[in-house]
Amino acid sequence: MRAGSAKTSSIPRIARLLWLSVALVFCAIPSWPHQFPTDETPQAAPSDSRGAASTREQQDSPKKAGSISGKVVDQSGASIFGAEVKLIREGQSSGPVVTSNGDGLFAFTNVAPGPFQLTISSPNLASRELSGTLEPGDAYVTPLIILAIRPQLTEVRVALSPEQLADVQVKEQEKQRVFGVIPNFYVSYESDAAPLRTKHKFGLAWKSAIDPITIAGVGVLAGIDQATDRWGAYGQGAQGYAKRYGATYANVFASTFIGSAVMPSILKQDPRYFYKGTGSKRSRLLYALVANSFICKGDNGNWQPNYSNLIGSFAGAGLQALYIPANDRRNSQFVVSTALIRLAETSLAGVLQEFVLPKLTPNRPRRVASSSQP
Repeated sequence: MRAGSAKTSSIPRIARLLWLSVALVFCAIPSWPHQFPTDETPQAAPSDSRGAASTREQQDSPKKAGSISGKVVDQSGASIFGAEVKLIREGQSSGPVVTSNGDGLFAFTNVAPGPFQLTISSPNLASRELSGTLEPGDAYVTPLIILAIRPQLTEVRVALSPEQLADVQVKEQEKQRVFGVIPNFYVSYESDAAPLRTKHKFGLAWKSAIDPITIAGVGVLAGIDQATDRWGAYGQGAQGYAKRYGATYANVFASTFIGSAVMPSILKQDPRYFYKGTGSKRSRLLYALVANSFICKGDNGNWQPNYSNLIGSFAGAGLQALYIPANDRRNSQFVVSTALIRLAETSLAGVLQEFVLPKLTPNRPRRVASSSQP
């Protein structure tokens, strides 16, 4: 009985052990996937996550905005209030504008990185430009910006009146001397010379008449007349020479004043020879033969018959007939022949003025034009 009883009691014990083993097996099944990884489970998931985060950070970093600030002062170092600062980005023609505060400070915020240019301006001050490059997330501070006072340009036009211009030109003419010695006052090398006033005409006549070279020239002519016994009634010796000298100088003086001062002032004509200097030799020769002998410029700038020279030549010959010896006068024939000789001398002088004397006058003006020549 005891033996059968022991066998019967051991069966439930074995069953309990079997059930316990099955339970332990089923409890262990959920942990198998963690102990035995499969191909479907990524092994590098944690490192891939960190790489993606780093890539996103690198992509966002270049787009990070920055700021630009600075200070504007004048030459004395004082802060400028209200200075206009314009920001222009590369490839743009316009941009935001700010003004400086009472301390001269300005700032641009939320500025995209890259090259930029600032234009700073303020009333009555010279504008300035400043360039730079803003790095991502940088707070760019410009060097101290100094605006200088804008230069004041004042245009002053000094225009001489016609009379003042004539004064200057006549003074230049009075320096004109052939070989630097012989007076050559009655020629103008200015194509647009100012018209002469009455005082200029009389001034040139007086200066020419009393010039030492003129006085010396009259003495030479008187000596030649005495040597050839011209005007024989004057006789020889010092007395005859003095009479000839007086008659010759009176002729020069009267002709100069009548033909170059009195009549030009009355008729408003210019007694000067106007140098042509350009064109063919033939045209210049024809011009020289008639200019100042038979034609002249009027005070209005227009060419006209030279009545002054014609009247002066005949008037001078008429006066000369009054004081030369009676037997040397031939009435009207003397006056006409003397006047014609003087006109021929004027034409010859014109040819010399056009082709010869300019080369022998070292201090003449070098301004030559012929736009106003006939």
